[in-house]
Parts: sequence; C-alpha cells; structure tokens
Amino acid sequence: MEQMKYSASLTSDAFLYFELKQVLKLKKDGIADKDLRKIILEKNIFEYKSAKGGSRVISTVIKRANVLDDTLREMVLTDPINTGKIINLYTIMKTSRIFYEFMDEVIREKLEKNIGFIEKKDINIFFTEKAEQNEIVENWSETTVTKLKQVIFKILFEVGIIEDKISGKLNRLFIEPELRDYLMSQGDKKYLKAMGEYLD
Repeated sequence: MEQMKYSASLTSDAFLYFELKQVLKLKKDGIADKDLRKIILEKNIFEYKSAKGGSRVISTVIKRANVLDDTLREMVLTDPINTGKIINLYTIMKTSRIFYEFMDEVIREKLEKNIGFIEKKDINIFFTEKAEQNEIVENWSETTVTKLKQVIFKILFEVGIIEDKISGKLNRLFIEPELRDYLMSQGDKKYLKAMGEYLD
C-alpha cells in the first residue's frame, strides 16, 4: 500500500457492495474479466437505470474483486451481510491509498482513543496535511477534494462506522473471529487495525 500512488478515482465510486457481490457471482461461474463488462451491461446486472451508470463503476468493482482470494470471495457470497460489508471495506482500503490512510490515521486513532465522533474539521485537517506532504494531492482541485470527503463519509456510513450523519457518532465494527483470524493469517493486520480492531 505504501507504494500505491494517490488517486482521486474514489470521487466517481461509492461503497458498491451489491455490485461487488454480483461480480463475484459471475467470476465464480467462470466468467473471465474481459467478458464481465459486456455481460453486466447487456443483462443490467447492477440494476442501474442507465447503462452509463453501470459502465462507470465496472472497472472499479472488478479491481476490488481481484484483491480478494477465493476464501474471502466465498465469505462475501455466503456469510452474513455484516461480514460481506467489512470485506468490501477492506477492498476499498486495498485499492485506494487516500481512503486507507484516512482509515488508519483518523478513524483508527479516534477508536483507539475512544473518541466517539468525527467532525468535518477532522477530514479537513487530514486533506490539508496530505496536500502539504504530497504533490499529487496538492494538485487536486477543491471540487475533487470536496467530492472525496463526501464519498468517504458515505462509505463509512454504509459500512456502519459512522452511525449518525448529523452528529458524526462513530461505531466500532464487529468483525467475526473467522474473518479477523483469516486476515491476520494473510498478513493484513494493518487493515484490521485501520478498521479499529484491537490487536496486540
């Protein structure tokens, strides 16, 4: 993750849990990545009102799906929705450096210190500091940064980390022991910690 370049592509994405699940079903059926786009659009697998909307997120969803091994894919398809959503959050951290760092530097810290809410100033400070540290982030337009802030908050609300949009109340995720232990065995302790999991 340290070597991944900053990207603002998250501005056009979202949580996309339903879409990830549909792609994983197709991949389990043996559909190759090169054929996924055609099938998704022709059959409107994502159930979008327009083909354009579906087309826009296909590459992102495939990219997220491809960071999962067979064990995690099967968990998304068969385990309770809470586990599936947490794995989806994990794929976003694995594919977006800016999102992972926000989770690790802001959310993790607040949960570790038992600070039960997040404010707009927290995300504003985060982006200001990133712009000071990195030229790519510094060159993002104000519109791009505003959109990124909105998408990050929306993702955190959908996964359940932000419990209330108005107050910014935070909620610690319950990660099933099976998932926690598996991610640990794969060397992904840092992603668990970024989600607020207490680990030795």
